[in-house]
Amino acid sequence: MYQPFEIGPKFRIRPPASAPSMDGRIDLIMARGAFGSGEHETTANCLEILAGMAEVKGATVLDLGSGTGILAIAALKLGAAAALCIDIDPQAVATARRNCDLNGVADRVRHHTGVLEEAAAGEFDLVLANIYGDLLLDFAPGLAARVRPGGLLLLSGILWGYNFDVRRVYANRGCALVRNYMLEEFSSVLLRKESGRG
Repeated sequence: MYQPFEIGPKFRIRPPASAPSMDGRIDLIMARGAFGSGEHETTANCLEILAGMAEVKGATVLDLGSGTGILAIAALKLGAAAALCIDIDPQAVATARRNCDLNGVADRVRHHTGVLEEAAAGEFDLVLANIYGDLLLDFAPGLAARVRPGGLLLLSGILWGYNFDVRRVYANRGCALVRNYMLEEFSSVLLRKESGRG
């Protein structure tokens, strides 16, 4: 059991047994307070970015390395239409399923245990990937191909030393930098897929 805590102006992270928010914040109910539940600086940063992103409303979302499912759940509670969560860890997928149930968004989420290439094909309005920088480099072809022209990618978990390489590799795939966020140890990048590229 962990204590509820706030992230940015919009979200409160709380365990299932705690009282709901009464101040207008959006509750994100997490079955466990672990990495990926908001404590880590990259997760918190992604939540704050999502909270300020008008494009989330009505979006189709891909969350690669979804972990607890917190980013997909946040996007859905901000008005996204549907999400696909992918993780290689069966325990993480089970946790994400439970958290989606707890947050009342399970009917808008598909879960896949495995890698991106095994999941159903298609393009998304918003791609989320809070994983490590070296993995983001490896996955660049697949991730860039999954974003529709004009869509957004929010990539995080990037140590400072990988930041330039990640931006360069995705730029070569037709993804233009919208904003670069440098945190204490890690960084996040928000990119937009240019029409007709990737």
